[in-house]
Amino acid sequence: MKAVVYDAYGRMPVLTDVPPPACPDGGVVIAVRATGVCRSDWHAWKGHDPVSLPHVPGHELAGVVASIGSGVRAWAVGDRVTVPFVCGCGVCSWCLAGEAQVCPDQTQPGFTGPGSFAELVAIHGADTNLVRLPDSVDFVTAASLGCRFATAFRALTTHGRLEAGEWLAVHGCGGVGLSAVMIGLALGARVIAVDVNRPALERAASLGAGAVGLIDASAEDDVAALIQDVAEGGVHVSVDALGSPDTAVASVRSLRRRGRHVQAGLLLAANSTPPLPMDLVIAQELEIYGSHGMPARDYPAMLRMIADGALRPAELVGRVIGLEDAGAALAAMDQAGTTGMTVVRL
Repeated sequence: MKAVVYDAYGRMPVLTDVPPPACPDGGVVIAVRATGVCRSDWHAWKGHDPVSLPHVPGHELAGVVASIGSGVRAWAVGDRVTVPFVCGCGVCSWCLAGEAQVCPDQTQPGFTGPGSFAELVAIHGADTNLVRLPDSVDFVTAASLGCRFATAFRALTTHGRLEAGEWLAVHGCGGVGLSAVMIGLALGARVIAVDVNRPALERAASLGAGAVGLIDASAEDDVAALIQDVAEGGVHVSVDALGSPDTAVASVRSLRRRGRHVQAGLLLAANSTPPLPMDLVIAQELEIYGSHGMPARDYPAMLRMIADGALRPAELVGRVIGLEDAGAALAAMDQAGTTGMTVVRL
């Protein structure tokens, strides 16, 4: 089959022929129809999140079930599906409780094994991890959900507990951040978007027809103080959607008393221990959460909001490219680029 492969960190991925995956017991092989190009893939390619080399990246995918392993009960060849980027084992106490996103024996396509920059990808624990796609959701839109949009949805609804009328700050307007802006508006929040990139801020504003407050972080010495002022004492929920020590600290400092910070952007290697102001966390009883994707059982609520038009993830897709261009698109994340998600269509 055709797949995009890199054999060293930072070396340009190339399209080549590789053996197709075997179908695992309890799992399926999916014929990939679309897959997102995500900054998490870039982190692996750079070596920030080590993987076995040579490696096929890709973890945001949608497609059709091509083959089924023994023991799979709920799925048939031809089913249209997507999957969370974290796949649980399906048998541990965490998976049985519906918390597959923290399964200690989890697999992640594109990280623990070959990913979806390929014609075929193997997925373990099908009955736990597959999500059936409504006919109204096309493959390109579905591929944009798997990491960034789903992570933002769970960050705001489960961890942030965001309610109508509350203030939300979104630090970083890439894929996760723009998703959070759209979801926050759909939930009725007052949204403040923060970025150093003016086109990214303009894209955030376009999602709310002028209802989104914009802060250019490159022009402000103290972003948190400005947010505190705009939000009349701070926001109820703040999300670091980028993943840097500066944005993590600014996010916590943006909160009002008893506010909720959600860390959605990855903090890896040297950035893994940012100097969070724990004095404020204690004195103001702030809440700090990590958000590691969303389990398959939580997808229906998000899909219902997409079906009824409250959420419009297709609007966040900036470019649709072919598999032959996926390697270059991944490498291009070294520089600031487009303000929408890039999706590979096979």
